[in-house]
Amino acid sequence: MSERAANYTGFSSASAVRLVIAASCAILGIILRLAHVSMPAPAALLAFGSSVLAAAFLLAWAAEALQVDLSSGLSMAILAFIAVLPEYAVDLYFAAAAARDESYRHYAVANMTGSNRLLIGVGWSLVALCSIYFTTRSRRQSTGNGNAEEPDVAGLAVRMSPGYGIDLTILSLATVWSLAMPLMHQMAVWNGIGMLVLFVFYLWRVSSQDEAEPELAGVAQDLGQLPARARRTAVGTLLLLAMATLLADAKPFAESLINSGTQLGIDRFLLVQWLAPLASEAPELLVASIFALRGHGAAGMSALLSSKVNQWTLLVGTLPIVYSGAMGRVTPLELDARQTEELVLTATQSLLGVAFLLNGRLNGWKAILLFVLFIVQLPFQQPGVRYALSGLYAVLALVFLVLYGRHVGEHLRLTFRRGTPSSDAARQKAGPQEPL
Repeated sequence: MSERAANYTGFSSASAVRLVIAASCAILGIILRLAHVSMPAPAALLAFGSSVLAAAFLLAWAAEALQVDLSSGLSMAILAFIAVLPEYAVDLYFAAAAARDESYRHYAVANMTGSNRLLIGVGWSLVALCSIYFTTRSRRQSTGNGNAEEPDVAGLAVRMSPGYGIDLTILSLATVWSLAMPLMHQMAVWNGIGMLVLFVFYLWRVSSQDEAEPELAGVAQDLGQLPARARRTAVGTLLLLAMATLLADAKPFAESLINSGTQLGIDRFLLVQWLAPLASEAPELLVASIFALRGHGAAGMSALLSSKVNQWTLLVGTLPIVYSGAMGRVTPLELDARQTEELVLTATQSLLGVAFLLNGRLNGWKAILLFVLFIVQLPFQQPGVRYALSGLYAVLALVFLVLYGRHVGEHLRLTFRRGTPSSDAARQKAGPQEPL
């Protein structure tokens, strides 16, 4: 803390401008909601969507700066919740609304599957490629001339941080557990409880790792370098403003998504599946990409891997519980054919993501393949095509599970052995160097 205070040079004007813009958009959304302003659905979507996006940025900045003042275990618990709060605000509204209107069941599943697939298909790929770009640029600069041979981008990779095996193991277990939902065509409360148990276990394991100095950038860095009292006041204010914004705007944003789809002739399921997650995930993807472009690709990947674990356990696990609470009795969230295929596609993509990371590296060609498979699925809504893509994900996952199967034991030992995972994480840092 004292070193940060000693290095404090003042809050930058760029950070101040970003904070003012984000706070203004957030406050505008609250005012519109409290004033019950009536506007066309597309205009409401733009207004409340901008407010939700602003709140997501405020949360991202405050959550990063929060790491300066909290112990490892407490910060991990709070940050894990904050990371999925924007998704919570929208998705849990859909789950609760499904108790009075069954059509909202579609939207709850659409939003959840969209955000999860976006994290791997775009997030992981983007951070890996940004990290590889930093590496290639650094190599060119180190040669001192522009005639050096271009590095093989497809062969380069971003290395995972020590201890990532805990995240990977929990994600694997959650993915396998999630397969029960499409098989039974429902999200039962016991499915949700299982996911929440995995989340609690995950928090316990990662909180026992050695504390490390948080890596901050941009607005979060300026916040983190403020004097202690000013920093805590600023972070607390941003968190309260962001949460108030999400509470106020979740309903009008969600409803404007649906109504805009109706008025504009756009498939409402797709609009909910992709536009809402883009708004809530954008700050996290941006921050992780900036880390990668500055040479901290492992930190960016760790953040997105942790976010994937949080969404695939905490968010998914809460949906059937919230739905049962809204119904006033324990009842499963029934899945129709489209929701089932969405869950299968999301789960198999998750399996491939896990298999790709077993050796601790996400190569350029793996990142490109994840992105291409994500993009290819967007225009095809036919069940046959989507199940074929799911099959391709599963086959590729099986192939890489066989190739990297020797690393499974070390990830399991890191996750389930007694005591702190610090020593195993250190050994994991000196992991494999195979080109795949």
